[in-house]
Amino acid sequence: MTMLPGLDVDLPVIAAPMAGGVSTPDLVLAAARAGSLGFLAAGYKSADTLRAQIAAVRSVPFGVNVFAPNPVPVDRAAYQRYAEALRPEAERYGLDLAAEPVDSDDEWAAKLDLLTSAPVPLVSFTFGVPAPAVIARLRSAGTVVAQTVTCADEARLAADAGVDLLVVQASAAGAHSGTLTPQHLPPPTPVGELLAQVAAAVPVPMIAAGGLATADDVAAVLQRGAAAAMVGTALLRADESGASATHKAALADPARTETVVTRAYTGRPARGLRTSFIDRYDAIAPTGYPAVHYLTSPLRSAAAAAGDAERVHLWAGTGWRHASAEPAAAILTRLAG
Repeated sequence: MTMLPGLDVDLPVIAAPMAGGVSTPDLVLAAARAGSLGFLAAGYKSADTLRAQIAAVRSVPFGVNVFAPNPVPVDRAAYQRYAEALRPEAERYGLDLAAEPVDSDDEWAAKLDLLTSAPVPLVSFTFGVPAPAVIARLRSAGTVVAQTVTCADEARLAADAGVDLLVVQASAAGAHSGTLTPQHLPPPTPVGELLAQVAAAVPVPMIAAGGLATADDVAAVLQRGAAAAMVGTALLRADESGASATHKAALADPARTETVVTRAYTGRPARGLRTSFIDRYDAIAPTGYPAVHYLTSPLRSAAAAAGDAERVHLWAGTGWRHASAEPAAAILTRLAG
């Protein structure tokens, strides 16, 4: 039975897009073997890299998640103060951090051209709602279009723009919040309540996301009206995950006791395991995306390579304790009950 309109998916649990190298083609293929669907994460990749990854998964149902432009301007003076505060961290690895804010639209136009000239089954957008013409262009090419939303007002915007599906993301989700207003932290609304609010606002099929780590969690959101559940954190330690060894080890470390939402790493709210970096810098980190992301990215990469978990963005949702080191297909099948 297909739960998602226009998509050949049997399992009601799908693999979330996780940017930064976590969502590998192998993870997408593993999800398909389980009767599920996985996403390639277009964020932070070149259009050419995305094209190669799409070619690797063309034989199965899959989606591509794209960061839609919704830049958060950074105050230049605040940025430079933050860069100066991070100087000792950078010097630890012999790095020079960018003195001026770096801006990027993440090759938005090139990725749209790729996805419309060589259509894929599903495209989802996060951070911003594209213009209705963009969504219509994709749909006319045969692509199902989804939008990440974090509240009923965002769901209305997405529905008005013409999307086919809503990914309803609760604040318990790991990594970046998909909120359209990242200057403000989304309220900690439980995912079941959020589904009810969105369903009351718009008649668009919903995929539930955020904090779903057990079969009971999945069953609960399906009972609340979701067509499927989307899981990310549960797959971070999977055999096919591209998460760094440092990240995977931290997820299994019993000394890690909580997740927090922080702007310290990217200038945009994101949930991860608490680290000394967050404790030290969260209060002074400016709002500003993608400038702060590009500022700290070299430091985070160097720390991950060195096994220095305290300076890595250890993205994780509230159910991180359930992340297990086994094949992704086994994880997805178990979560589907």
